[in-house]
Amino acid sequence: MNLIAILRRRATTFTAAVATAGLLVALIIVVANPSASAADTPTAPVAAADHQHTNAPAPPRSAAEVAFHDQMRKLWEDHVTWTRLAIVTFADGSAGFSATATRLLQNQTDIGDAFQPFYGTANGNQLSALLHDHITIAVEILRAAKAGNTAAFNDASTRWYANANAIADFLSSLNPRFWPQATLRAAMKTHLDQTLAEASHELGGDHADSVTDYEAIHLHILAMADLFSSGIIGQFPKKFH
Repeated sequence: MNLIAILRRRATTFTAAVATAGLLVALIIVVANPSASAADTPTAPVAAADHQHTNAPAPPRSAAEVAFHDQMRKLWEDHVTWTRLAIVTFADGSAGFSATATRLLQNQTDIGDAFQPFYGTANGNQLSALLHDHITIAVEILRAAKAGNTAAFNDASTRWYANANAIADFLSSLNPRFWPQATLRAAMKTHLDQTLAEASHELGGDHADSVTDYEAIHLHILAMADLFSSGIIGQFPKKFH
């Protein structure tokens, strides 16, 4: 159980998670308004954090925008839903873990496929590969924690956070105007921190806390999904009319 305690110490508080989600919402508001000038578009997280937005992001306008917005939300909701089911089945030693993990890995391919029409097959495949590593390393962390293998846990955790930065950097390179590197790195770190908290509570038998963790994870991933969809719409407006 020592590694469970390590997981808890390494997970950030939900206050930090909410702050990052608020930052994402602020960026989405700007991105969702294609009429905004380049000077109004944030180029670093500080630019968004300086403005306290309380209204919801501007909704998609065309039918194509609405469909893409909903598709992106479904893909990233699947990401956290199947991750949670993988954590729960792994913690319980359920025979359903293998099938759940297979479905979770398929989701990483599905996300990459959704980016291909805009950034090409090679970039879509690269994103899927990075996300595939995101999942397989997470499974390593779960196995190490459950086995009490501190060395394996520390090694996998280091690689997991490095992979998160690689995902953020790659996506930012595709759309730097709407997806600033620092913003995506912060969002990915929050996602990992929240997932570690969820896993630690589930492995430790704190099921009520694990459920609470998932509520925060769900809200945060929706903000990320909206950032991705609105960023693509802002970068390729002609594809949605």
